[in-house]
Amino acid sequence: MVTARIIAAQSDILRGILLMTAAVSMFPFINAAAKHLSADYPITEVMWARFAGHLVFVVLAFFPRQRWSLFSTSRPLMQVTRSSLLLGSNGLFVAAIGQLPLATASAIGFAAPFIVTALSVPVLGERVGIRRWSAVVVGFAGVLLVIRPGAGFANWATLLVLASTATYATYQVITRLIALHDKPETGIVYAGLVGTVVMSAIAPFEWRLPGSALDWLAFACLGFFGGFGHYFVIKALRLGPAAVIAPFGYGELIGSVVIGYYVFGNFPDAWTWLGAAIIVGCGVYIAYREGVRRRMASATL
Repeated sequence: MVTARIIAAQSDILRGILLMTAAVSMFPFINAAAKHLSADYPITEVMWARFAGHLVFVVLAFFPRQRWSLFSTSRPLMQVTRSSLLLGSNGLFVAAIGQLPLATASAIGFAAPFIVTALSVPVLGERVGIRRWSAVVVGFAGVLLVIRPGAGFANWATLLVLASTATYATYQVITRLIALHDKPETGIVYAGLVGTVVMSAIAPFEWRLPGSALDWLAFACLGFFGGFGHYFVIKALRLGPAAVIAPFGYGELIGSVVIGYYVFGNFPDAWTWLGAAIIVGCGVYIAYREGVRRRMASATL
């Protein structure tokens, strides 16, 4: 019996790793599509495609099996707040991505776990020890290496990505809270709801019909990969310990570097690589320490 439970747990962890890997393989395509489209289309139209496509694709995927229970939530205000934060985070990111290399934007975005750690104290009531706080401080030093104040801060786009990262971290904290009450399918539907409603009211005033098959494909990628990518992350983190699953999220940097180089002709410089290495290392350490903390808490029960 014990052996069967161990095998089942290992199988869940493997599935979680595969789901996280699938998710991070999607995110560079979302960012690349947004970067490509923001050069020729209004940001409002790009944002509408991101959220309306997200909502349509996930409803089509989950409604046939779950029917109207898909929209049933015990925390509607929290879901709306969470969806609003995702809208704000994506809006800031799309506004900035046209001015930054994909790898640089991704590296700055990896600061989200540090902000989540800081917010977990007042919002989730968690205890954060000196080791995790030290990793947060060193991780932010890595972020400064990537954006290089004095040079990077002269580019308003880096500030927007930082603001996007902070907003997304707050979204993640609320996602942790709502996961105790609603199933992930409901969460991912509501994640696209506010963005769809708000952008549907704004986008028609600056609408431009896509002019090529590539642009149509890019618009479709925004919604499809955006919806299912975030859903895969939620499912992955429910299948195994964050200390094991979360570090695979940093694989997004590889895809961003490859696409950034071959599609946009951008390649990170040495300082960006060094900063990214520090950010990833500290993020992995924070995930590890969180795993240790959870095991110690379980042992005392």
